[in-house]
Amino acid sequence: QVQLVESGGGLVQAGGSLRLSCAASGRTFSRYAMGWFRQAPGKEREFVAAINWSGGNGDYADSVKGRFTIYRDNAKNTVYLRMNSLRPEDTAVYYCAAARTDSSRYFVQRTEYDYWGQGTQVTVSS
Repeated sequence: QVQLVESGGGLVQAGGSLRLSCAASGRTFSRYAMGWFRQAPGKEREFVAAINWSGGNGDYADSVKGRFTIYRDNAKNTVYLRMNSLRPEDTAVYYCAAARTDSSRYFVQRTEYDYWGQGTQVTVSS
């Protein structure tokens, strides 16, 4: 069982930056691929970024490529999402997720994840 707790959300002006953190419980954090998803009001939850267990591989949604960076610190059981050049359309609740894996894969589909955090609100004003 893994519990995930996100933090770092808030209100920021367009063009600003935020760093989200997701702290995981348990001693086997390095056995999980991690991901960030977001959900805006009235929309489906969508993929944002993913990273494999070692942090050596990952992927991003086209809408955030070049602006967001996902990285992890396995010693701290934490995955981060650095968000730069924020836009009003980035406004959403951001969720982190964990997927059990014995491989070096990362995952981009919601259904591939086993555990979810409670979410943190990010609001970007124009």
